[in-house]
Amino acid sequence: MNYQTEFTVADAIVKELVQAEVEVVYGIVSIHNLPIYDAMLREGSIRMVTARGESGAVNMADAYARATGKLGVVLTSTGAGAGNGAGALTETWNSGTPLLHITGEADSNYIGTDQRYIHEAKDQLKMMDGANKSAYLLKRPKQITPFIRKAINEALTVPTGPVTISIPTNFQAQIIPNNQLIEVETVQDPKVKINIPADIGEKIAAAKRPVIWAGHGVIASGASEELQTLVDNIQPAVITSESGKGAIPENHPLCIGNFAATSQVKELLEKSDLLISIGVRFRGGETYNWTLPVPENHINIDLNPNAFNRNFDTLYTLVGDAKAVLQEMNSILANKDLQPDPAYVDEVKSARQGVREDLRSQIGPYGEVADIMRELLPDNTVLVTDVTIPGYTWGNKLFDIYEPRNYLYMTGGGIGQGLPMAIGAQIGQPDKKVVLIAGDGGFMVNSNEMITAIQEDAPIIILLFDDGGYGILRYYQEAAYGRRTSVDLKNPDFVMMAKSMGFESEKVRSVNEFKEGLANAVKSNKPYMVVVDVEAVGVLEYKDSDEYIASFRPNHR
Repeated sequence: MNYQTEFTVADAIVKELVQAEVEVVYGIVSIHNLPIYDAMLREGSIRMVTARGESGAVNMADAYARATGKLGVVLTSTGAGAGNGAGALTETWNSGTPLLHITGEADSNYIGTDQRYIHEAKDQLKMMDGANKSAYLLKRPKQITPFIRKAINEALTVPTGPVTISIPTNFQAQIIPNNQLIEVETVQDPKVKINIPADIGEKIAAAKRPVIWAGHGVIASGASEELQTLVDNIQPAVITSESGKGAIPENHPLCIGNFAATSQVKELLEKSDLLISIGVRFRGGETYNWTLPVPENHINIDLNPNAFNRNFDTLYTLVGDAKAVLQEMNSILANKDLQPDPAYVDEVKSARQGVREDLRSQIGPYGEVADIMRELLPDNTVLVTDVTIPGYTWGNKLFDIYEPRNYLYMTGGGIGQGLPMAIGAQIGQPDKKVVLIAGDGGFMVNSNEMITAIQEDAPIIILLFDDGGYGILRYYQEAAYGRRTSVDLKNPDFVMMAKSMGFESEKVRSVNEFKEGLANAVKSNKPYMVVVDVEAVGVLEYKDSDEYIASFRPNHR
């Protein structure tokens, strides 16, 4: 029986999502979003993915957007539901992922009255504003169309990020006119003139020790081909931010990769006569907390004008889309007499090899584990690394990424988000293998989402490195205080747990067994979890600086 004959606010929301070419919405159904779910069901073109928690739903939408370049959309309930998603929204904000979060809100007549309407938060709008790029509350139902269209555009506008819109419960089923909002714009010449000062071309052509630092902006603008042309022309050292992995194939002989905070790269930068940074945020953890030397001759390309002198001084900041700017730059350089220094090229290749050899010397058997992963997994595998020692010591560096959008990590540093992100990436890229590196402590944060992978037929591969607790925190406590607390965890039998959820699973205790287990997972084409017994394979001896260790002890700073 069809109960819907009139056009409502919920219908207008779905109409705008369809117009924005939204194909998937992640979320959890609630009494405070039922009309929106029903409107999506009736419209019929949007896939609805049901997560087991709002935090996981946000992570899935975030990863979907990162892996596809499309808008991520998540739908949650009011108050507690919106709050449950807030932590994951801070990750989305940190990564700058374009995401629309639609949530309910208390009946408009009770917002701010302290009457404790069901699911009410004291100040939901303020809570959401703190976790997002922006947050808005719908106040006039008939204006839902420009309201949601503005939110979508804002999420997609540089600097991109998550935007939350709160829709009061009494508005969602309200009947409104099905009127049309048509944006009439003057058609402009699609050929955009890029004005690059002549002396920039001269400085690039004259440089004998150039360095390119490629960030996520290269990926976001689809500028990988233009970047490779520039690299072929000027023969620089290429370092990438962690977000920029895959901006250039990491098997390129001049690609040092995600090794910025190393002695070899520090030396290259000290002696460099030119740095071209492209869409790079220069995060603290990748720059020795902004102490890496940067040459005065620093040309920065970024679509966000606020990147100018944000973390490092720039001689020139070219504000524009990386793809268009690099096309013009390559055009200018085509008319220059470029003579790369062969000795410098050899030095770059030596640095590329040196950073990898140094890392391998510190991680024991896990260098071989990384090699096995690269050998057995397809070239276009999407790798997701959770916040765990294997993820941020070797997984994010030694597993080469060959294509943009094939590497996802937790930009904000929060543990446990990897599993739902792997699911979101797999839904967005169904024809690729998606592999998650996770630790046992973080994995349990969102382990309930395993059943979402089964329900959504998302054949992810989980590599779970089980060391019985929070390994990195064990190290910091013992190094700083000579004792530890609250870091040793009682875990379930992960293989039994995985099988109970519908995964295929096995435990491995050596490098050879890991190779067999991963081969089985690849062959399976079903959700698969390989549990690595870290105690048996080898505990990674992590070491941080004495200065950082001392920061946990009483001090006067």
